[in-house]
Amino acid sequence: MSDDVLLAFVVTLAAGLATGIGSVIAFLAKTTNRGFLSVSLGFSGGVMIYVSFMEIMPKSLVRLEAAEGPLEGYVWMTAGFLGGMLLMAVVDRVIPSFGHPHEPMPVEMLANETARPEYLQQGMLRRMGVFTALAIAIHNFPEGLATFLVLLEDPAVGIAIAVAIAIHNIPEGIAVSVPLYYDTGKRGKAFLYSLGSGLAEPLGAIIGYLLLRPFLTDTWLGVIFAGVAGVMVFISLDELLPTARAYGRPHLAIYGMMAGMAVMALSLVLFRI
Repeated sequence: MSDDVLLAFVVTLAAGLATGIGSVIAFLAKTTNRGFLSVSLGFSGGVMIYVSFMEIMPKSLVRLEAAEGPLEGYVWMTAGFLGGMLLMAVVDRVIPSFGHPHEPMPVEMLANETARPEYLQQGMLRRMGVFTALAIAIHNFPEGLATFLVLLEDPAVGIAIAVAIAIHNIPEGIAVSVPLYYDTGKRGKAFLYSLGSGLAEPLGAIIGYLLLRPFLTDTWLGVIFAGVAGVMVFISLDELLPTARAYGRPHLAIYGMMAGMAVMALSLVLFRI
């Protein structure tokens, strides 16, 4: 395994394991700091939207124009971008709505002694936690591949995306841990489920890379990178920003998004100096 591949795998692994941070937060606090979470998720969305349109798409177009010509290259880039968005839309459709990972978890409600018995009936909390862990694992698979491929192409941009993915994984860890913890009272079990859902990220990276490696010509790399941009934009618009608005005041999400774009732009300028 080359140093570049090893670095990409380690960073993708770290981003995936951020679900464990969410799990710990769920254990330490009965309530979540919704304002901070809102700004953080908005920040993550801003980073991913900015880097998709300002870095990943241009890189895709350069490769495709060189390999296929200006018109054909643009068509392939567009197809790749829309294909990435479609892939994530399909993934979201197959995730059971009962365990959808991007709905804010009612931590305060479950911590309420009078409300909890309703959720404990018929093992509802346990099923909720298990389904959420499964849903997140399915969802993290293509995310891991996207992060991994960008890290291989441009480590500086890839690390920024990995940080954004890690921030996005924290509330997912909360969503898994809270119902399992309140159902079983076992922190260890809830933590392992949360951590396991995040391991789908590096697993998706390695399996996807091994399957795609024989086909990584300039044309396919260009299409794949456009698809990665589509995946990132879909995640931001369908998950990060709506969830950020739900966790706090709407303007906090937008301020976080603007800050994420500004920090990403500044970092890209600094890397070019």
